[in-house]
Amino acid sequence: MQIATKLPKVGTTIFTVMSQLAAEHGAVNLGQGFPDFPVPERLIDALDRAMRAGHNQYSMMTGIPALRQAIAAKTERCYGYRPDVNAEITVTSGASEAIFDAIHAVVRAGEEVIVLDPCYDCYEPAIDLAGAKAVHVALDPLTFAPDWNAVRAAITANTRMLMINSPHNPSGAMLSEADMRELIDILDGTGIILLSDEVYEHIVFDGARHESVLRYPQLRERAFVVSSFGKTYHCTGWKLGYAVAPPALSAEFRKVHQYNTFCTFAPAQHAFAEMIEQEPEHYEQLGAFYEAKRDRFREQLLTTKFKPLPVPGGYFQLVDYSAISDLDDIDFCRWLTIEHGVTAIPLSPFYETPPSGQRLARLCFAKNEATLDAAIERLQKL
Repeated sequence: MQIATKLPKVGTTIFTVMSQLAAEHGAVNLGQGFPDFPVPERLIDALDRAMRAGHNQYSMMTGIPALRQAIAAKTERCYGYRPDVNAEITVTSGASEAIFDAIHAVVRAGEEVIVLDPCYDCYEPAIDLAGAKAVHVALDPLTFAPDWNAVRAAITANTRMLMINSPHNPSGAMLSEADMRELIDILDGTGIILLSDEVYEHIVFDGARHESVLRYPQLRERAFVVSSFGKTYHCTGWKLGYAVAPPALSAEFRKVHQYNTFCTFAPAQHAFAEMIEQEPEHYEQLGAFYEAKRDRFREQLLTTKFKPLPVPGGYFQLVDYSAISDLDDIDFCRWLTIEHGVTAIPLSPFYETPPSGQRLARLCFAKNEATLDAAIERLQKL
């Protein structure tokens, strides 16, 4: 049977490809962004208790009340805004589901969605499946800062949504308060909806403040704000996230969500509700936890031929490998995995049009010290 694909630009995701290659060659996998250290004990214990207590059936479509209440209290504590528990918070099966639901809730065929390149690879397929067009606006190739004049120039009568991501994957760059003021000015008087991917919101370094859209009334009144428990609590395989949006947007979001996953893993919802309420220090101290890993890994990289770029947030380290090879990034990452036993992620799959001559790769430092040490020992031989 011949099938006309709905996603002609999509193959197997680069994360799957590189992780499979790492497994085949016994490489230290610093590619796919998952921690290799334990989930917090309280969270495991809470999950076990929830399952044994019988919380194993469908939950409410929007998420269990206790978790939505915990999210509301945490949001107020972090950002000074308390979303309505019933009308503005929806629990999802990971942040990727929330991004998909948000796009399909409001974006129609023929409309345009502005994305800032490099961007996470799940954005454009969701836009394509909605029959819409992704309009790519390049970030600065060195600092990954947005060019707001270029964003303004990309807006047309067909622009329905603008997507932002801070801390940014893959670069770790962060939007500042000045950036948020620019966004307010750009979107004022338009019908453009904002989708803010904030899954690394608590992994912020050097005393900086995460500038969540939820801090700014002019932005949150037109925004979906997406968060991830997997990134915050070291359990990416649990696939639990949530979206905060004003009531009218949440109502449309839930229409898609209820026919996509309907609800998400019920025992984990009970566990996260308990964890957020009883151990807030986990997310409060997460930035310092990862900052120590970033600093140690950066010092190690300086003993290699890689040039590490600044990392303001998130748990990825970009490295310039131009002193090692002239290969393009995909070929370099394959070579590094097969010949030298360390797996990285190339940057070009995050772009529509990668910058000419760019020689950057992404390494994940959300790993045990032993894992990072083993990788560095191999990289020092290059």
